[in-house]
Amino acid sequence: MDESAAVRKLGEARDRIMEQMSQVIVGQEEVIDELLISLFSRGHCLLEGVPGLAKTLMISTLARTLNLTFSRIQFTPDLMPADITGTEIIEENRTTGARERRFMEGPLFSHVILADEINRTPPKTQAALLEAMQERQVTVGRVRHPLSDPFFVLATQNPIEQEGTYPLPEAQQDRFMFKVFVKYPNFNEEFEVARRTTALQFEDVQSVLGGEEILQLQRTVREVPVSDHVIRYALSLVRQTRVGEPGVPDFVQEMVGWGAGPRAVQFLILGGKARALLRGRTHVSTDDIQALAKPVLRHRLVVNFAAESEGITADHVVQKLLEVTPTKEDELTSDARFQTIFAS
Repeated sequence: MDESAAVRKLGEARDRIMEQMSQVIVGQEEVIDELLISLFSRGHCLLEGVPGLAKTLMISTLARTLNLTFSRIQFTPDLMPADITGTEIIEENRTTGARERRFMEGPLFSHVILADEINRTPPKTQAALLEAMQERQVTVGRVRHPLSDPFFVLATQNPIEQEGTYPLPEAQQDRFMFKVFVKYPNFNEEFEVARRTTALQFEDVQSVLGGEEILQLQRTVREVPVSDHVIRYALSLVRQTRVGEPGVPDFVQEMVGWGAGPRAVQFLILGGKARALLRGRTHVSTDDIQALAKPVLRHRLVVNFAAESEGITADHVVQKLLEVTPTKEDELTSDARFQTIFAS
């Protein structure tokens, strides 16, 4: 597929998905956009927002626009790994009378997985999901079972009610490409929500893309070229979050307890490629990296107690990094601070 055809196909797919989702979801264009960037980059998404913001409805509607199998898993404190991965059963062969082992697939054996309230399940079950997200397989006994491709995990969590929850370990959060904040709708959007949901509704959401088309678009995203300048910019953003490293700004040393790893750079560049294509471009700019810096980095930065006590969040730190990091090639390479970062 040539560049212009790839741009056109991805743009058309985005427009059609947005059109179908608008029949059910009011507003939230930025959230849907980030979900699509993650999908076409072959990543997973963690959505956080208070109850009632249609997080679950948004994900299930997105799955309906894709001609893919879909599973919704409601995570609870008593959920065990076998409940999501599947289990082996002993089955009697009616012809021979012999007993045979057979693997019964769990809900993870679908293309799109909605992990609802993921922080409500114990670490053992979270570990089973972690293997599925990273390795795209599950292990039952000594047997490895490959998962479907494409495989896309969309998890939700409630930031308010923390009683009876199990905070996601940093290792698992790092497997999510984006952490997306779902915010309250504005007045006009909430007016439309109230009008629609209190009257008769007729939804006719149709599928837009199939599995093979999504795989092809995912391959196309990886073929997008990225200049060394943009890679250096993504590197400089991520490397400046690492406390104790040379060239790290003073405000990061004062506010951050732990910084982001190499996976953040990979997701910034991959997301930048997908975002560029979705906006009709075949090249990645520093604007793409800046636009995705917060969803990529906010769950990979750990602010220290002093910053947290003053109400400073990871988003505040990322915003300040965006303000002090030059975007031009000559400024990025001439600044002594960045020379130190790249040399180390």
